[in-house]
Amino acid sequence: MLLRKTVTWYLVAAMLVIGITPRVYAGFLPSEVVGLSPAERSADLQKVRKFLEMKMVGERLRELGLHPGEVQSRLDQLNDQQIHQLALRVDELTVAGDSGLGIIIAILIIAILVVILVYLLQGRIAIK
Repeated sequence: MLLRKTVTWYLVAAMLVIGITPRVYAGFLPSEVVGLSPAERSADLQKVRKFLEMKMVGERLRELGLHPGEVQSRLDQLNDQQIHQLALRVDELTVAGDSGLGIIIAILIIAILVVILVYLLQGRIAIK
């Protein structure tokens, strides 16, 4: 009986930890670029401009006091390496932020496990 109780609490704790931990995407980082070809620079610049044209990004920049002309002039002042780094980071950004869906799913999984545990123990849970 003690073994069953220990294993049950271990599984509950493990599911809690697994459900709460955020996803981590691992991968290789690109090496620093010495020089970009004009085609790569224009592709990176187009990606950054497309991101800046998004409605939410434009509104946020206006809230910060930046006008589209200022943003464009600052973008023109960046060198090739800075534009490339900015283009790489644009892919990683989520404009609206994290929706919290992972947290909601983790809470639901924990609740389902607790219900199953109570059902299997037929309501005989005694915490000492």
